[in-house]
Amino acid sequence: MSKKNIASSGIRVNISSQCNAVVFDRRKILDLIRQTAEHFRLSNAQINIAVVDDKKITGINRQFLDKDTVTDVISFDVSDDESKEKFFDIAVNAQMAQRQARARGHDAASELALYILHGLLHHLGFDDTTAAQAAKMHRAEDDILKKFGFGVVYASEKR
Repeated sequence: MSKKNIASSGIRVNISSQCNAVVFDRRKILDLIRQTAEHFRLSNAQINIAVVDDKKITGINRQFLDKDTVTDVISFDVSDDESKEKFFDIAVNAQMAQRQARARGHDAASELALYILHGLLHHLGFDDTTAAQAAKMHRAEDDILKKFGFGVVYASEKR
């Protein structure tokens, strides 16, 4: 397991990798998280990313959401209502990212970045409950991922 912490202007990011199914550029992911948070005016936050496997994310899904299934990303806002600082925990499934990237014909690191960004955007005011909300969120994801050199990821499944 490896861990990395980067702080910038009040945005602290921890990445723990518990699954090596996807090789990714940590600096690129850290820049994606930090700059996206700052773009959406989040200035004081601790964001923890756990890169896990199918088994671990299924356990998280079962424990916290009462769903016994594998999934791509689960995120929680664990902030204290009294504090001005935000605390987000995001778990992403590297094994699923590898499978989905292969099926969609793009890079697994880009798929993993999509999962991380998706979890973060939920805490920055995005929702995907309705078709219109989902379309707006997915457009934002692709715009942001393209800006950071990951390319268009979500829309690539529409090919």
